[in-house]
Amino acid sequence: MTDQRAEFCAGERPDDVALFLADSYVSDDRLERFGEHVDGGTLIVVDGERGRGAFQAATGTGAMEFAKSAMDLEGLIDADLTDGTCPEAADSDADDHDPQYIFAFAEEQNEDVGGLYAEGDVIHAYAQCTCGTAYSDRWNPASGDDLEGDE
Repeated sequence: MTDQRAEFCAGERPDDVALFLADSYVSDDRLERFGEHVDGGTLIVVDGERGRGAFQAATGTGAMEFAKSAMDLEGLIDADLTDGTCPEAADSDADDHDPQYIFAFAEEQNEDVGGLYAEGDVIHAYAQCTCGTAYSDRWNPASGDDLEGDE
């Protein structure tokens, strides 16, 4: 895991965004110049503005518009931002439930908001499944060292 990715997953890069693009969704070797090749795709961690632009270029959708559409349905997104469990998978026998892409950002702890936000930084993640379902997840991050085994 790269330092940038570990720092992002630990909530230490609140000005950056992370973008996972599955190999099955975008097949472009040039992506590896900007990110880290991971099992099944490429994960990019860049500053927020560039990341939102890269997301739009790769998906044809605005990052925040996608996030708003995905936040209504909760699913599970892995803490390493490379996989997830679509909430529609339980209702289907099909094997078409892999994330095509994941967009994530970190929000710093905010005790005034309460709940998860009072406990620490929060990672917000949004996924688009191959079945067409968009879903979201959020959590308090573990330290980057805790994610090393997730690769």
